[in-house]
Amino acid sequence: MANREFRDRLKRRAKASDLTLDPDLVEKLETYYQLLTKWNARINLTAFSLAVGGEGAAIDRLLIEPLMAARYIPASARSLLDAGTGGGSPAIPLKLARPDLRLRMVEVKTRKAVFLREAVRMLSLRDTEVETARFEELLSRAELHESLDLVSIRAVRIETRTLLTLQAFLKVGGKLMLFRGQGGIDLETSSPPPLSWMASYPLVDSLHSKLVVLVKTMV
Repeated sequence: MANREFRDRLKRRAKASDLTLDPDLVEKLETYYQLLTKWNARINLTAFSLAVGGEGAAIDRLLIEPLMAARYIPASARSLLDAGTGGGSPAIPLKLARPDLRLRMVEVKTRKAVFLREAVRMLSLRDTEVETARFEELLSRAELHESLDLVSIRAVRIETRTLLTLQAFLKVGGKLMLFRGQGGIDLETSSPPPLSWMASYPLVDSLHSKLVVLVKTMV
C-alpha cells in the first residue's frame, strides 16, 4: 500500500473513533504497520488481513484500539509491561502514543521476539525492552515485583490465575489494562483480590471491543 493511501485510511479510521493524530505519530504508525506487513508474510504475527482492501479491521484492532486506550493511561504512569506481546499490539502503539513510558514487552516465541526487537530498532524506541520468556517466568526476578505502574494484556479469555500472576508486577495503585472483546467473565463483579474493577471503556464500535481496567489495592 502506498504511503499516502495508508495514511489516508488510518486518518479516516481514527476520525471515526474521534481521534486526532499528529503527523509524527502517523508516520511512526505507518512504519510499524509496514514492517508488520513485511514480516507477517514470513511468520505468523497476526491473523488479520493486512492486504489492501481487507486491512480495515487490522488497522482498527492493531492501531486504533491501543490509541483509544492510551487516553485512559494516567499522566503519572511511567512504566508498562505488556504480556504476550506477539506482533507488537497493543504495546507498540501505546508506546508511540505515550513515549514517556518505559516499556517491557514479554513474548515467549523467539521469532516474534526477533520481530519486536527489529520494530524497536526501526522506530528508535527508547526505554524499551523485549523479554523472550513467558510472563510467569519473570516472577523469579524480585526486582520486578510490585515495580510497575501498568500491565497490559490482550486475551479473549482471562483466567483468575493469570490475573493473580500479572498483579504481582504492579505497585499498589497500579493498573491492569485488559483489552477484551465480547464475552468472558464479568470482571466488574468477580475480580480476584487484591485487584478490583475500576472502569470499562468502549474502544472500537465495529469490533465490540473494550478496555477493562483493574486496580491493585492494599491486601
